[in-house]
Amino acid sequence: MKRIIAIVRPEKFDDVKNELVKAGCEGMTVCEVKGRGSQRGVRESYRGSSYCIDLIPKTRVEIVAKDDELELYIEAIKKGAYTGNIGDGKIFIQPVENVIRIRTGEDGEKAV
Repeated sequence: MKRIIAIVRPEKFDDVKNELVKAGCEGMTVCEVKGRGSQRGVRESYRGSSYCIDLIPKTRVEIVAKDDELELYIEAIKKGAYTGNIGDGKIFIQPVENVIRIRTGEDGEKAV
């Protein structure tokens, strides 16, 4: 099993979610985050004063996937998040040792 962490543009989240649902993804955790990467912030101007917003709002999506679902979910995220511009986001993949469903006590892939 693997944990997928995707950091995407907030305005692309609905597209990402819809692509994941089409790919068969049933569960995900989503939160609003701020960060920066190669985008390095945005210069704004307000009433003649220039300032830099160096932490950009993003949406973080976390999914635990069975190994055979991994590539399907990654492609769904890439398709939904893509704009072709700097700031489209990143996808991180990490191994998951175990998953336990609290309600039933099931563990492993049965609990995903």
